[in-house]
Amino acid sequence: MTSVLYDAPGPVTRRRTLIASVVATVLLLGLAAVVIVRLGQQGQLTEARWGPMLNPVNDSFLLVWARLGEALLATLVAAVLTLVFSLVIGTVLAVVRITSTPWYRWLVVGFVELLRGLPVVITIFLAWRILPTIGINVDPLWPLVIGLTLYNSVIIGEIIRSGVASLPRGQTEAGYSLGLTRGQVLRSILLPQAFRVMLPALISQLVVIVKDTSLGFIISYEEFVRTANQIIQVLNNPIQLYAVVAVIFIAINYSLGKLAELVERRLSRAGRTAVVPAAPATMAVSAGPTAAGAAGG
Repeated sequence: MTSVLYDAPGPVTRRRTLIASVVATVLLLGLAAVVIVRLGQQGQLTEARWGPMLNPVNDSFLLVWARLGEALLATLVAAVLTLVFSLVIGTVLAVVRITSTPWYRWLVVGFVELLRGLPVVITIFLAWRILPTIGINVDPLWPLVIGLTLYNSVIIGEIIRSGVASLPRGQTEAGYSLGLTRGQVLRSILLPQAFRVMLPALISQLVVIVKDTSLGFIISYEEFVRTANQIIQVLNNPIQLYAVVAVIFIAINYSLGKLAELVERRLSRAGRTAVVPAAPATMAVSAGPTAAGAAGG
């Protein structure tokens, strides 16, 4: 099949691509072999190092995975709460920015740009320090959720606003022609479609939220990475435990990425296969006078 975007590679190009792929694979395998050999020479592949994570009969196996399981649950709880609050606040920010009038639009835009420009770690730390100052003593979960929500809500708000802006202008005009107000057009016509269009991007943002929960260590929140650090201080196996933590994070984020791809494919397929049904009754009415005229003739 020929592509309308680029020419199909010829035999020489395909041969060069194959050779480059083989050479790159050999180099990567060689590098991996060197790393494994060096780790083995330094005693990093022994049962004492890997047993607490991989060997069920090891004395520390159950305790290690019990701690990691609790920490992983705490990480996922923080991620889910952040996603829910960010969706709600982000939707409100998107609606306010779309419907704002010039005299206060600068205030909304300034708020959004301020939070977009702040590092996430700063928003978390500020929430952690400000809440006790005003007399609110809460679990470290909430400063983490508040800090992550402040940052991710403006990102999600911009995603939703972009989704609304990408819709055909005719849909807005059609809503106005039916007598709907600007708020009703947004709520009933534009926002549902924007959520559908931008759903893959919203799911991808969840990947960012899950990874950012590891910043909870700065406020002593018992999340996944902080708990792994505590276990490392006892077992003295940082390479092995960080490798396990990395694999778990990769598995979670890979699954979320594949979910985003699946949703995007299903939405694209639904858009391509949408068929407008025929109106047989209208056709019958239109054919009626012709048939009657033929009968009268």
